Order: sequence, then structure tokens, then C-alpha cells
Amino acid sequence: MGGEGKVYTLAEVSGHNDRKDCWLIIEGKVYDVTKFLDDHPGGDEVLLSATGKDATDDFEDVGHSSSAKAMMDEFYVGDIDSSTVPTKTKYTPPKQPHYNQDKTPEFIIKLLQFLVPLLILGLAVGIRFYTKSA
Repeated sequence: MGGEGKVYTLAEVSGHNDRKDCWLIIEGKVYDVTKFLDDHPGGDEVLLSATGKDATDDFEDVGHSSSAKAMMDEFYVGDIDSSTVPTKTKYTPPKQPHYNQDKTPEFIIKLLQFLVPLLILGLAVGIRFYTKSA
């Protein structure tokens, strides 16, 4: 582990983003996976697409084996300065305005939801009865 103790910024790691020089950030550590690109079971594009960002979620989502995780030690070059990595924000949807904007009382709305279909059904039965007897 040649780069042990070295701390890199996200900008420094982001510069290593092609087939000839590929670095990844996983769990706060920096890995030079250039030599592993050809051997990666998922192909080199998977690794190349994870450069320039914290690839921890990408790595964990795949469900790597314990032997794959142990193999990472040989690619370790240092740690990431966490203050240079943007924090993940959880999406919270905006508050929706209440549907009843005209302030109609709730019981009237519920009553109408029951009566309107009933009136339509009664009208249909009346028309059917009237046209059948003629």
C-alpha cells in the first residue's frame, strides 16, 4: 500500500478518470484501479463511470464478495479529504397545497361524492325505463 497516509481532494482524484489512469473513492478511501480495468468482471466501463465522485453506493449496490473487498487493499493509494466531497442531500418533496382550496366543508364534499353517482345511476335507470315502455 504505497500511498498509505496520503490525503487527496476530490479534484485531485477526479483528474484520474480514464483507461490509462483510473482512481475511485469508496468508503472514504482512494483506490487506483487502473491495472484492474481489464480484469473487472463487470467490464471497465463500470469502473470508469464511477470516477469523479464517491462511488461507495455504486460499489455497495452490486454486492461484492468478501474476496473482492479484500482485493481492494492492493489498489489503495490514500484517503479522501471528506470536506471536498459534496454531501448527499435526501430529497424531500415540496408540501402540496390542500386540495380543498375553496374551503368547502369536508362533509359536503363527501356527501357529493356519494350523491352525484347515485343521481347519475337514477337518471340512467329512468331513461332506460322510459325508453323501454314507449
